Amino acid sequence: MGAPYGNLWAACHSFRPAPNSPGRCDFITALTGQGRGREGGRGDRRSARDRTGRDPVARGRESSAGSWGKRARAQFTQRTRKKTWTYETYPRIGSRRAKYWESKESTMTASLIVAIVSAVLGSLQIGYHTGNVNAPAKIIEEFFNVTWRSRHNTSMPDHSLTFLWSLSVSIKDFGALLGSLGVKGLADSFGRRNSILIVNALSVLGACLMFVSKASESFEVLIVGRLVFGLFCGLAMSLNPLYIQEVSPTELRGAFATLNQVSFATGILLGMVVGLDTVLGTEDYWALMLSLSLIPALLQYLILPFCPESPRYLLITRGKEEQAEAALRRLRGNSDKVLTELKEMKEVARTQSGVTIRQFLMKRSYRQPIILVLIINLGSQLSGFNAIINYSTKMFSKAGFQEAKYLTLGVGAVNVTFTVVAFFLVERAGRRRLLLTGFLSLALCNLLMTITDSILHIVPDLRSLQVLVVFFLISAYEVGPGPISWFIGAELFDQQSRPIAMAFTSMLNWGGKFLLALLFPPLLKVCGAYVYLLFMAMAILAFSYTLTRLPETRGRTFRDIAAEFRGAEGIPLHNKTSFNTFT
Repeated sequence: MGAPYGNLWAACHSFRPAPNSPGRCDFITALTGQGRGREGGRGDRRSARDRTGRDPVARGRESSAGSWGKRARAQFTQRTRKKTWTYETYPRIGSRRAKYWESKESTMTASLIVAIVSAVLGSLQIGYHTGNVNAPAKIIEEFFNVTWRSRHNTSMPDHSLTFLWSLSVSIKDFGALLGSLGVKGLADSFGRRNSILIVNALSVLGACLMFVSKASESFEVLIVGRLVFGLFCGLAMSLNPLYIQEVSPTELRGAFATLNQVSFATGILLGMVVGLDTVLGTEDYWALMLSLSLIPALLQYLILPFCPESPRYLLITRGKEEQAEAALRRLRGNSDKVLTELKEMKEVARTQSGVTIRQFLMKRSYRQPIILVLIINLGSQLSGFNAIINYSTKMFSKAGFQEAKYLTLGVGAVNVTFTVVAFFLVERAGRRRLLLTGFLSLALCNLLMTITDSILHIVPDLRSLQVLVVFFLISAYEVGPGPISWFIGAELFDQQSRPIAMAFTSMLNWGGKFLLALLFPPLLKVCGAYVYLLFMAMAILAFSYTLTRLPETRGRTFRDIAAEFRGAEGIPLHNKTSFNTFT
């Protein structure tokens, strides 16, 4: 292939399209960064053996002459007429492994795209209800006060009004925490797709309750409606990534899982826009604004029933091989990958048995993945992002901005933009690198927030710098920890333990959000600007543990990833001698 394998650095940089040969430029290339080699152009129809004189698999077994002090991974892609071979090199170990990754036929089918889009409609609803209560906060608080006055002929005390508003905001997160407990039972009993359809009824019910709260003159109905919608949040934000991960091809698994966060961020921005007093965030229309999540909920009911069930659930959990093959062919087309994936799933089905919650917590090989999911998710939720999303309008008003609500829209726009950036980066840079970059940037941003907020009353001109720091913090969160924390649990665990892992992920995420929504206002009063140092400490902890314990999962099968944690101590095998798995 013309690549000097004795020098890994030169090998990595020698694989570039020739100036006169058409490089591969399609959707998969954009996400994974895979392309043709120098001799991989369309005009060259010789076999891999003809071009190099050696068989690809035999060449893949050659030992690497390079020796690095840390594990690194390089992928060499050679395209023949019908197949693409990918060589993965691990210089520290000194071995090269050849994989058949993809046939010439594309794995992108209409059924796959429709299934992914319909699944992420649930995240759009959740994001919408995260962003729509920020701008009209004063109007809804006035509704509480008017309702109280009509009952008791006196205004509600300020401390009671503050508590009631905090409860209204945080009750959704508490409901999500409770809803997370039912993920395993639903996912294993009814399947991934059908479970999403079942829990969607909670979204419809919650939206209807919020809509009638104004007409019934009852803030209790509004709070109950947000609680019911919270139950939907906890279930949907586990079931959606679970379904997406199991129907996606390996090389696009992370990108499609990131679409869940793209949809969530888009929902936040839509909620912020619709909540403006120039749109629906008014005294007359705020109840209608809260019920608009009915539109994507009903749309999901129209589309998702026609999408295939997860093939992995059908074969591994239910043992329905024919149905699994039919679903896989709808998702992959008639490519050779169908047989390859079926073979891998059959091997998993033969070697795995059911996992109880007790076994999940006690099994030694699950210890490191559990701790990783715990620290990554808590580090993500307690990094300061949710505090800014929930209280950005009040924060900017305190800094002296007259039109703080429009700066809040800027927060939403930055949020969506960098989530889309993560969509394209996650299969190029890998999960590990994005997490490390994100957590380190979050720690730096929280330090800068502490400094600027502490001296803002002395140097008012620093308020513009504070806005920039807020935007940078949002971008750091969405490029890595934001989207990856929701689906990393699905990649670190095997098929039987995956529903429990996703329930655990959801509990951590929503539990962290609930605590932050409830405790951030009093902590801000007690600690002042130094509250951001707590967020910085969490980001540093998450960075440190990710650096030393998380293996890269990009482009690897679930079975291969699970094998990383089967060491005697439950520590990833490649970390036995060193922790640098930065690839």
